[in-house]
Amino acid sequence: MNITRLLRHLATTSIGTHRAFPASALRSIEQAIAASEASHAGELRFVVEGALDTLPLLRGQTARQRAIELFAQLHVWDTACNTGVLIYVLLADHRVEIVADRGIHAKAGAEAWSAICRGMESQFSAGEFGSGAVHGIKAVTSLLTRHFPLQPGDRNELPDAPLVL
Repeated sequence: MNITRLLRHLATTSIGTHRAFPASALRSIEQAIAASEASHAGELRFVVEGALDTLPLLRGQTARQRAIELFAQLHVWDTACNTGVLIYVLLADHRVEIVADRGIHAKAGAEAWSAICRGMESQFSAGEFGSGAVHGIKAVTSLLTRHFPLQPGDRNELPDAPLVL
């Protein structure tokens, strides 16, 4: 067990999470997702979590493991074209993880997702949470638009509003 990580998670409060992602930033994220999905056949979900609960934290759950767990729980994997993408932010760990369904992952590759995550983390470390999130959404949009352009009859399968846990 990493004591430093434990203390960081215990010290991360919902107030800090809302300070990093105020209502205005959440509206900008939702608008960016809606605009994004108007240009491709993919589906985006954006989730922000301040800190892990104590039991997963004590078990050593990583940000990546939590992102995969949420990918399943939120049914991001269950899109018609296998083009769901989850952008997950774990504030206490200063980590961004992207989990992409097999359709888009096969086209984009792990390196592309990693580059987007590191770019967002860089902006977040400068305190630019709202614009960093929108920048990341635009980067994901570029991949989805290139590989899965909008199809006639495409429908919105997942909520556009970001989820704050």
